[in-house]
Amino acid sequence: MKFNPKKVAFGRHETFSLRYSWLTKAYQEVVKDTGVFDADDATVRLGVGKNMVNAIRYWAQATQIIEKVEDGYKPTSLGHFIFDEKEGHDPYLEDEATIWLLHWQMASNPEVATCSYWLFNRYHKPEFTTAEATEALADFMKQQAGAKYSKNTLKNDTVVTLRMYSDVRPKAKQVSDEFLDAPFTALKLLSMLPDGKTHKVQIGEQEHLPVEIVAYAVASLFNATQQKSLAIEDLMYGKSDYPAPGAVFCLTESAFLYKLEQLKQRKNNAFDFRETAGVNQLYKVQDTTLDPMIYLQDYYAQRNFYGVAA
Repeated sequence: MKFNPKKVAFGRHETFSLRYSWLTKAYQEVVKDTGVFDADDATVRLGVGKNMVNAIRYWAQATQIIEKVEDGYKPTSLGHFIFDEKEGHDPYLEDEATIWLLHWQMASNPEVATCSYWLFNRYHKPEFTTAEATEALADFMKQQAGAKYSKNTLKNDTVVTLRMYSDVRPKAKQVSDEFLDAPFTALKLLSMLPDGKTHKVQIGEQEHLPVEIVAYAVASLFNATQQKSLAIEDLMYGKSDYPAPGAVFCLTESAFLYKLEQLKQRKNNAFDFRETAGVNQLYKVQDTTLDPMIYLQDYYAQRNFYGVAA
């Protein structure tokens, strides 16, 4: 979760953006065979071309639903939670909350999804062109990692990442399966300005973002940092090398604070606000390790209780 300049990844998606069905396919096939991605018949099993096999593996790792093991790959606990055939809570990504969750998983994964981490946590520019973002990413890597990366590789990563989130509509003759099958566009975090070149980050209230998903992110951050308290400014803007929920979810300050206030009002609340030496801090109520999955269990249990299709 913490950015490590010695562990970054670019170009592993083969220039293919994530598609809805790919994570389900990745989970299902890895459950059957940990070595599926290296199998001679991987293209047959996954029903895609060779380059897409690599892309599916990459996005499944980027969203942290599978992980590398000695003999291949295995599902993570979150992978099982979402995609399990019998007990999975949203195996076909029908709930927007799951898309928000996967967005956090990717944007908080700098080791595998470096470009996504950088875009949402470190590049706080409200409007930019693809060329400007590519240049800024190259500068960031040069300053932080002390290394130069192929401009073309960084450009491809930038283009793919922006395409995954942008609301831009291709012309009728250019509409492709990739555009129609892109889950992160549902979050409406990026829009294209009328000039057709400039992207705008849609900072807002994010009313469709469940507080439980924010709680999952905050609890994950507490566990990663092993701190008893975190500065609200760090949670909002990511001043450290850790991801910032406020920035990742493109929330206004007031909207982020409101969602944190909602957390305080929950039964069995685990958080509290305090001001220490003039700095607003979020504290853990108890000096114990938080289980982020509790918040996901609460959300999906409530959703199912009210009759929303699983």
